[in-house]
Amino acid sequence: MNVLLSLGFVLTWSSGFIGAKLGAGDASAVTTLMWRFLPLALVLGAVAATAGRRWWRGLTLRDIGRQTVVGALSQSGYLLTVYYAIQLGVSSGTTALIDGTQPLVAGALAGPLLRQYVTARQWLGLCLGVAGVVVVTTADAAAVTGVAGWAYAIPFLGMLALVAATFVESRSPTRVEPMAALTVHCATSAVVFTALAVAAGQVAPPAAPSFWLAIAWLVGLSTFGGYGLYWVVLRRRGLTQVNTLMFLMAPVTAVWGALMFGESFGVRTALGLALGLAAVGVVQRGAPRKPAHVSGGTPSRPRERASSQS
Repeated sequence: MNVLLSLGFVLTWSSGFIGAKLGAGDASAVTTLMWRFLPLALVLGAVAATAGRRWWRGLTLRDIGRQTVVGALSQSGYLLTVYYAIQLGVSSGTTALIDGTQPLVAGALAGPLLRQYVTARQWLGLCLGVAGVVVVTTADAAAVTGVAGWAYAIPFLGMLALVAATFVESRSPTRVEPMAALTVHCATSAVVFTALAVAAGQVAPPAAPSFWLAIAWLVGLSTFGGYGLYWVVLRRRGLTQVNTLMFLMAPVTAVWGALMFGESFGVRTALGLALGLAAVGVVQRGAPRKPAHVSGGTPSRPRERASSQS
């Protein structure tokens, strides 16, 4: 089950970079993101107000406020930087590769902040993964022309936002139903992106069918698939292991981008893929047994910590 969840997470999370590329051909980043989240938030809100009332049982305003912060960081902040970078011309593969530095940052902070200490073998795997990211990033960047150098720094900001969201969520003492968290996150993103689109005068969606295909792709694969599985795998596998899987996003997206958009994929990209696979294998085998009371994301109350992810 864990292998299938991990595979599904890698594929669906990678699909977000491809969906962003699809949407960038027809509309600006804020327009695409507004129409990705506004209808979704309305549907989830309607479900939450009727059949989903049990999702909110036991939650306080403070719990909902925490989830709002998590959503603002992990969806609004992260996705805006990814979409904006791709809009500026950074390839989908390169954007994913830059985001691939997240495991090193998260791994370094997991010990002092969450007491999830990284073993020497896991550090070896993390370093292998970073090497793979560097190899493929430099290969992709060399193949792209006409992109400002500062544009490559934008995905780093999104990576930091996602890391911050992970730690905010992981330190929560309250168990939040996944659908309740998703509803709050999507509602937060809908408000943020609608406000940005209105301010920029970019509310009206294009009539092109390809735009709505991109929206359907992003909602189905990226939001319910990638984003939802991120929190599921995080809780079941722990912070270090789920973030190690992020190393695979870069080469997988590079392959996907090469097949769909003709983006560069050469020997160096293949080498980066091999390093990423090696990194995952080393970290998975070197992971210490996680105590039952430790939770990786969307944690439960202390007396419920041994419960499984729904």
